[in-house]
Amino acid sequence: MASHAANNKLCKSSKSTPCVISLFPIVILLLSQRSAAVSKHVSNSLKNDLFPEILRDEAAARLYELGKVSDAHGYLERTFMSPASIRAGNLIRTWMEDAGLTTWVDGLGNVHGRIQPPNADNKDLLIGSHLDTVVDAGMFDGALGIISAISALKVLNITGRLRHLRHPVEVIAFSDEEGVRFQSTFLGSAAIAGVLPVSTLQISDKSGLTVQNVLKENLIDTTEENLSQLKYEPETVLGYVEVHIEQGPVLESIGLPLAVVKGIAGQTRLKLTVRGSQGHAGTVPMSMRQDPMVAAAELIVSLESLCKRPQDFISSKGHCNAFSVESLSGSLVCTVGEISTWPSASNVIPGQVSFTIDIRTIDDIGREAILYELSNQMHTICDRRSVSCFMDRKHDANAVSCDDGLNSQLKSAAYAALKRMTGEDIGDVPLLMSGAGHDAMALSHLTKVGMLFVRCRGGISHSPEEHVLEDDIWAAGLAIQAFLETNL
Repeated sequence: MASHAANNKLCKSSKSTPCVISLFPIVILLLSQRSAAVSKHVSNSLKNDLFPEILRDEAAARLYELGKVSDAHGYLERTFMSPASIRAGNLIRTWMEDAGLTTWVDGLGNVHGRIQPPNADNKDLLIGSHLDTVVDAGMFDGALGIISAISALKVLNITGRLRHLRHPVEVIAFSDEEGVRFQSTFLGSAAIAGVLPVSTLQISDKSGLTVQNVLKENLIDTTEENLSQLKYEPETVLGYVEVHIEQGPVLESIGLPLAVVKGIAGQTRLKLTVRGSQGHAGTVPMSMRQDPMVAAAELIVSLESLCKRPQDFISSKGHCNAFSVESLSGSLVCTVGEISTWPSASNVIPGQVSFTIDIRTIDDIGREAILYELSNQMHTICDRRSVSCFMDRKHDANAVSCDDGLNSQLKSAAYAALKRMTGEDIGDVPLLMSGAGHDAMALSHLTKVGMLFVRCRGGISHSPEEHVLEDDIWAAGLAIQAFLETNL
């Protein structure tokens, strides 16, 4: 007050100094306060427009809640139509309905949530992933794709934009992708795509229960006659989009939360059995042994060399062209994951050794060339060591190329989401190949597919160490929201 009075006195006594000078500090203060208020309003508006409370906070909380729904104590395990799977499905239905979707469960236990905007046409966009897990699983594999889709639709619902979509949207939580219980992957998505053999209903789990038995236990009466009714017709589907953790280290290494998937590797699973002469470890001379263990060891090392340097073994002439050899060098991976011996005693030369081989690459022609070369090497090694070898082909899945149009739309949506979050130009959204199988592989038999990868810590998956940052969960939901708003 004294300062203000002094200013007034000075103003009256000095005719050369305008009175407005005394108000200058006050004006500056008011302008500063107003500028701060405007900045805070803009900041809050931007934050609210990004909906972190739904796309990040609520989505993360739901993922953690779903991660506690398990059939096991102390670790996460949720297999096809198990009690935990049913509880998880009911929880997902609740969240779907919270987002404004109409829900139901189909004849293979898939959980559906659908929105039919008033002026939409009859072609549905399908979005989904799987609700089942491996044994001792992480909580993001599969679940992230379901929750991020529900969260994005919830944002559109509460903002009134859901009703303006030009296409119906259906979120599907597939009942089985991992194949843990019945050793048959993609039960849920293959049924939707119409490529699930009717014989699958009679496959048994370790307790002797069939797929059909398990469904009946849960009041789902699916028979060989009505299984085909689960199939969607291609002309009714616009496309399929799946969000999934990368399950690899690339995104973390380049410092980006999102990538678009250009394709999913084809896969062959083999079981090789090598039989020799069982004998006493102390009495059979080394020169007289027919040891299947050392033959198996040589085969495994030979496989590693073949898969590390395919160009050294496969000619560019004949059945495998130069493009196949080039693509193999960048995408081929081979794994021996399981070895068993008989009689498996430390003082016995084994009579039989069996091991599994998993071969994956984006190039189906190249994969067949690798199998052909592996078969040649197997016969050469086994003949030289006087043991017999048998190769049993257990599983084949062709590579899937994601649709260029969907990829372009997902890429734009991911870029827009990241720019909105950071306020910066993050550069080009990367294109990655998926070495893991996904429900998109089954759905590719029905419609065009697109996938979005989300960064996971250390590239770790199928493990309780699996982790996704909450801001990356937010980015995934925001990207799906942007994709829906822009393209539907």
